[in-house]
Amino acid sequence: MAQAKDEFIELFQTHIKREGADKLLEYLCSSQCDFFTAPASTRYHGSYRGGLVEHSLNVYHCLKDYLKRARVKEQYHMEYSEESIAIAALLHDICKINCYKIGVRNKKIDGAWQQVEVFEYQDELPYGHGEKSVYIITGFMRLTREEAFAIRYHMGFSNSDNPNNISYTFMHFPLAFALSTADMEATYFLEHA
Repeated sequence: MAQAKDEFIELFQTHIKREGADKLLEYLCSSQCDFFTAPASTRYHGSYRGGLVEHSLNVYHCLKDYLKRARVKEQYHMEYSEESIAIAALLHDICKINCYKIGVRNKKIDGAWQQVEVFEYQDELPYGHGEKSVYIITGFMRLTREEAFAIRYHMGFSNSDNPNNISYTFMHFPLAFALSTADMEATYFLEHA
């Protein structure tokens, strides 16, 4: 967990230089925020302490790899600054901070029921998923329109939003498609529970 936190902070400080970024990182590292210890989900990908920061790093590396592809650069003309890539990937799931609480449930282990700790999701700011991440980030620093749409629509078609909005976003803000692809790759191939 400490290694993931160190890598995240190094990537953040190296690539994100925007006004207010230092305050956002200060918040993420504060005792008011559980970003570095929170899971990424209750029982699917990254459903363990530190899963959220590990997922964010996985998405970052998947996005970097996707954007290196010759077709992506030459045919799709997808070129983004290191800062935009880092912002979109590292912060796309910031909406999950302070939402996971420890609970218990019964689980059959070796034929006997036992109580086990589980994560329960309790969102005290139910503002949506991607839009909540955008909302939190913009409380500290400005986002470009491309970054905001990428973060807002990173769930792609698994989002409950109107499919026409998602299609429009992917066509007009290609970083959203790339981030969604990286998020799915990390979730389903690197972190599959």
